[in-house]
Amino acid sequence: MSAFGKRGGMSGGGQRPNFGVARPMKSPGGKAQAIPPGGEQFPPLDDLAEQTDELPEDSGEVNVNNPLGAMDRLTARQNASGAQGSSKAEGFEASVHRIKEQVLPRLLERVDPEAAATLNKDELAEEFRPIIGEVLAELKITLNRREQFALEKVLVDELLGLGPLEELLADPAISDIMVNGPDQCFIERKGKLELAQVQFRDEEHLFQIAQRIVNKVGRRVDQTTPLADARLQDGSRVNVIIPPLSLRGTAISIRKFSEKPITLDMMTGFGSMSDKMATLLKIAGASRMNVVISGGTGSGKTTMLNALSKMIDPGERVITIEDAAELRLQQPHWLPLETRPPNLEGQGAITIRDLVINALRMRPDRIILGEIRGPECFDLLAAMNTGHDGSMATLHSNSPRECLARMENMVMMSDIKIPKEAISRQIADSVDLIVQVKRLRDGSRRTTNITEVIGMEGDVIVTQELFKFEYLDESPDGKIIGEYRSMGLRPYTLEKAKQFGFDQPYLEACL
Repeated sequence: MSAFGKRGGMSGGGQRPNFGVARPMKSPGGKAQAIPPGGEQFPPLDDLAEQTDELPEDSGEVNVNNPLGAMDRLTARQNASGAQGSSKAEGFEASVHRIKEQVLPRLLERVDPEAAATLNKDELAEEFRPIIGEVLAELKITLNRREQFALEKVLVDELLGLGPLEELLADPAISDIMVNGPDQCFIERKGKLELAQVQFRDEEHLFQIAQRIVNKVGRRVDQTTPLADARLQDGSRVNVIIPPLSLRGTAISIRKFSEKPITLDMMTGFGSMSDKMATLLKIAGASRMNVVISGGTGSGKTTMLNALSKMIDPGERVITIEDAAELRLQQPHWLPLETRPPNLEGQGAITIRDLVINALRMRPDRIILGEIRGPECFDLLAAMNTGHDGSMATLHSNSPRECLARMENMVMMSDIKIPKEAISRQIADSVDLIVQVKRLRDGSRRTTNITEVIGMEGDVIVTQELFKFEYLDESPDGKIIGEYRSMGLRPYTLEKAKQFGFDQPYLEACL
């Protein structure tokens, strides 16, 4: 017997219930046109591709073969601002969504929701196939095999998945998804933002998808807590903010992570760093140096932290602490911890600082913080100084010097009353390396500085730069050309590398 309790489409009197009549979908202009192959509802993909390849007259695009001057580029940008504000789908996708709106209510009448929830997507698609055929016959809609397959996928995504977001999450080339209300969705592809052709029915539809995301990880988003951090099953980080804080409707920001872990060697191949920089960072990770990764939003801090963590000895016990668990370490002895927001009464919150203090009682070899934002900075520095060498963290800042200043400020945010000079000395004694990463304007992510913390001179933290990325030029297609330069200095942390037998390659990488 099927897992679904089917109810026939005929009512008690033999009359079909009045669901409305499906009308053929006409083009917006309303003019009579020759019906293309595949029917007027589904125009061929080749025609759609030809339409989308044509740029509007004043699109602001710069012709690579005839580069514009600086002022011309400013004028083109000004003329193009505000264009393409809606991400409504067109053509084949729009037709499928229109049919879905007619099929979905009738499909839900024939489905037992509890039974459907126990099935996976493939099993649900198999159960849906004959029911969808019945509904399409009732609506007098004829679809070919490709169209019906697309409709099945959209309906299954709607009921079990994340609706229109599923196709974006399945695209490995997309690294960020930013939904700005039901009518607009942007994606980041190869470091550049572009408008995505996905659509939501309305604000309620988008809010239901946001609820589905946060509920899976035990969080909630409603009028009392209008913002939430969560994660997807693959570890992608999600932030949700709803009205009244978001004025355009529910906003969802998803930071996707590569299914295949990125290594330092892969980053060298991408041009994110030089071979010598990769060698230095490998030795720093293996020699249990305390590393702080600094950078802006989307610059690749978490990716760098994951890559560095691959150099950790498999025999070490590693504890990671984050707001929303997104680190993907490859070590066998790895324990991830995650914070907890307060309940409805405002009680029961567990902060990063609480977890850092607790982690010290869990016999860790290394403590890794996804990001330090406040008073937990002092506890991490204390851990680095009390036998937990090799601890790592990320931090938002624009330069290594600013990173140190931010760490001083965050320690001062705590309720620990100690002089600023003592805080600076604690930082100088704890941190060995600062790795600065940046996302440049061409969308590339580069390791721009590797800086060593030497110690104190008076009340100032002394640093020396080991590597630096220097901007040289820009290619005609907008790619930034630069050079990774070694400063040729003898590293102060050479003694730590020597303890693990890496002193010679470490010195050769720096000189």
